[in-house]
Amino acid sequence: MTATAGLLASDVTIAYDGVDVVHSADLLLPRGRVTALIGPNGSGKSTLLRAIARLKDARSGSVLLRGAADAEATDMVDALALSRPEFARRVTLLAQSRPTPAGLSVREVVGFGRHPYRRRFRSTDPEGRAAIDRALELTGVAAFADRGVESLSGGQLQRVWLACCLAQETDVLLLDEPTTYLDLRYQVEILDLVRELADLHGVTVGLVLHDLDQAAAVSDRVVLLRSGRVVAAGSAAEVYDPELLTDVYGIRIDVETDPISGVPRTRAVGAHHLRTERTR
Repeated sequence: MTATAGLLASDVTIAYDGVDVVHSADLLLPRGRVTALIGPNGSGKSTLLRAIARLKDARSGSVLLRGAADAEATDMVDALALSRPEFARRVTLLAQSRPTPAGLSVREVVGFGRHPYRRRFRSTDPEGRAAIDRALELTGVAAFADRGVESLSGGQLQRVWLACCLAQETDVLLLDEPTTYLDLRYQVEILDLVRELADLHGVTVGLVLHDLDQAAAVSDRVVLLRSGRVVAAGSAAEVYDPELLTDVYGIRIDVETDPISGVPRTRAVGAHHLRTERTR
């Protein structure tokens, strides 16, 4: 498995107040691919992502990262042994929500992503401006780089924070529910951008999504969690078994194949649908 790994977490257990909430979880993020973490509320998706990003300490387990860009594919390094700046140059996380910093321009906020490259007591960052410009262009926010972030819509602000992560120029990008609070257009645009980052720029992406159809559409690989445990991992076609999804989510979920895209499409069947079925 390590031969294709951008990141490999093994046997990760995480506790809150002495109670385990993630249990011996394994997570493979293949290099240059998109992996979606799915599961009901409280299943441990975001907690696992935060532990991988070193924002939450794991009680046990290991996290390995692919070695240097010119190293052999099997060369992995211990992510937990890296210094904070070294780790931040390899992995970044876009959290569910971030404050809106008043009085700063879009460019200044995106510039926060260059912090790992600025040495202590020195603010110089020779490659910083080019990295910021590239991130602004990739996320489509270059046109309002000089505007104050407080003037932006929710979708625009989400793109700015994503640009901040891209300016960090990491190998691994982690996204915790990046489409939350966005309207349909911005949801699609964010997921299109995620796909482009993997396909065109070789970024290893791991993201938490609640929408099963979005996860199937954007990802190469899906990881299903329940009660802090990984219960299935593979392609959406492999994981989206209606009996398994029904059991995990506690509601009947039907699965069919989209005739256009060829990926699974789900339907959660509530009481209204059941009544309709009985009257046919």
